[in-house]
Amino acid sequence: MAKLDIESGGGGSELYPGMKESSEIRWAFIRKVYIILSLQMILTVGVCSVVFFVRAIPVFITTTYLGVAVFFVSLLVPLFMLCPLLIFAKKHPYNLIMLALFTLSMSFAVGLCCSFTKGKIVLEAAILTGVMVLGLTLYTFWAVKRGHDFSFLGPFLFGALLILLVFTIMQIYYPLGNLTSTIFSGLASIVFCAYIVYDTSQLIKKHNCDEYVHAAISLYLDVMNLFLHLMGIVINTQ
Repeated sequence: MAKLDIESGGGGSELYPGMKESSEIRWAFIRKVYIILSLQMILTVGVCSVVFFVRAIPVFITTTYLGVAVFFVSLLVPLFMLCPLLIFAKKHPYNLIMLALFTLSMSFAVGLCCSFTKGKIVLEAAILTGVMVLGLTLYTFWAVKRGHDFSFLGPFLFGALLILLVFTIMQIYYPLGNLTSTIFSGLASIVFCAYIVYDTSQLIKKHNCDEYVHAAISLYLDVMNLFLHLMGIVINTQ
């Protein structure tokens, strides 16, 4: 039976029972996705740091009508960029260019959200997110190798995501109290933890090797949403 060769990146290891494709090719695909995801996270940390520490940016956002407009536009731009990004997902190098632009726009929006709170809260949420992502990723690789299949989560997670979106829109018109917001953020965090498990499972077993952009986007959005909702929990419990 093949054993996991850690030094070679697991190239000769069977990722799940009954695996028919080449382990080397699948491991190369997984490494490529995580390299892209790591670069996205580095870019996000850099942009968020600039927005957070250059206090003129949040001051402009909160004190001028143009700043308020920029804030709402920055929240919508990543949503609108998802469409062209998915269209060009398999067309190199346009896919990487669109991915970089999407990450920049998402990073700016996340940076603005962070700039309205304390650095201690942002750091706590970032540490919690890192621990959760690492733990869930390792668990998923371990579980999939032992034959567990998380594909059944897809429909349930899609339904939960729709509920979260509707509930978020409702909050704009009917703001919730701290307790309700904390409960909502807690439930949303659980949903995106499940998404990390699901998308990691898809990365291991389902995605084609030319779908590296799609896989990276899915995991990146999972991490960012988990971070924002964990930050919401920390804010409401301070």
